[in-house]
Amino acid sequence: MSFSSFDLCPPLIQALEKIGFTSPTPIQTKVIPHILDKKDILAKAKTGSGKSASFILPILELYSRKTYEGKSKVRVLVITPTRDLTIQVAKAFELFSGELTKKPKVVSVIGGEGISEQLYAIQRGCDILVATSGRLVDILDKGQLNLAHIEFFVLDEADKMLNLGFSEELDTILLQLPPKRQNLLFSATYPQKILDIASKITTNALEISIEEDVPTVDTVTQEVISVNSENRGPLLRHLLKTSPWGQVLVFMANKRATDNIAAKFRKYGFSAESFHGDLNQEDRNFTLDEFKAKRIKILFATDIAARGLDIDGIDCVVNYDLPRSSSDYIHRIGRTARAGKSGFALSFVNLEDTEHFKTIKKQCKLDIQPKQIEGFELVGTAPIKEKGKAPIKGKRKSKKDKLRESASK
Repeated sequence: MSFSSFDLCPPLIQALEKIGFTSPTPIQTKVIPHILDKKDILAKAKTGSGKSASFILPILELYSRKTYEGKSKVRVLVITPTRDLTIQVAKAFELFSGELTKKPKVVSVIGGEGISEQLYAIQRGCDILVATSGRLVDILDKGQLNLAHIEFFVLDEADKMLNLGFSEELDTILLQLPPKRQNLLFSATYPQKILDIASKITTNALEISIEEDVPTVDTVTQEVISVNSENRGPLLRHLLKTSPWGQVLVFMANKRATDNIAAKFRKYGFSAESFHGDLNQEDRNFTLDEFKAKRIKILFATDIAARGLDIDGIDCVVNYDLPRSSSDYIHRIGRTARAGKSGFALSFVNLEDTEHFKTIKKQCKLDIQPKQIEGFELVGTAPIKEKGKAPIKGKRKSKKDKLRESASK
């Protein structure tokens, strides 16, 4: 199947050809026709499946079929969980609409940047607004944004928004939207909380799930190397010099270590930078753009880069520090297997991580045996994990005793 089979207008097809998009992914094949038929969608699709294009392309197609007079009004509202994903989706709208005769005005609003500049950009005219929920509510509280003309409401990566404040923020946003609109919800998982949120937004959505989509772990070649903690840096430099990798994404446990190791690798002549949540938004945008443009070869990052960021062409993902959970492991290695492509993932396991990695292997159903590299062999034995002491009964008051005491006062 090709994109032309969706009855998209010639300018959109031209934009896709220019970008290098040749054939749709499974999620795009299933979702695009239904959005063009103006149905509400509740789609289950993992990160990296091509879901952003599955709603951006049909929205732009339907937008291009209409004639709007006067100053631009917000017709499309997309809510995403993170600042980086917001910017990424906004750029995708601009990229895919590049050949349209009437290009929509796209504005992104996120925390960490000046709210007055964002308000000014909206007030100058905005067709498509991509936002994080918190910053959008801040703008709505100021009474300077009109969402009464919304035709498309998109909730992207909904399961990542399940924090304490999101449900209340969503209620505030929904009160500002017109009742007649097309609702498009995308999530990798659908726990009950997400279903509750979905019921607030739409009651007649078409449910779409990409069951045949290949699990991420099946599209990534995975290797594990046993190495002492102090030898991980020298080993990684050795592997970078002797392996045919181009772009490499290295996951670290914390922000400080990320900065330190990037600086050390630069001293050794590698093109390396760090990426984490403490960087200001301008630096984060610049670093990502440089990495995507292949002007940075090695990106040392915290788990902020494990979810939501769409970076094509990553040859190798390295778990310099193992992730805390099995789900984080899957998200990390998925950075090198985008939209059905294959990739390579490497994990370093030191003496202290041996038991933790066994847990990841079991939960992810992995059949990987750690190997060793000559000159960097693991030395020593794994520490024996001591069980905690059993609790002493009667030392603390039971809940019943506490209730009785409070009742007697």
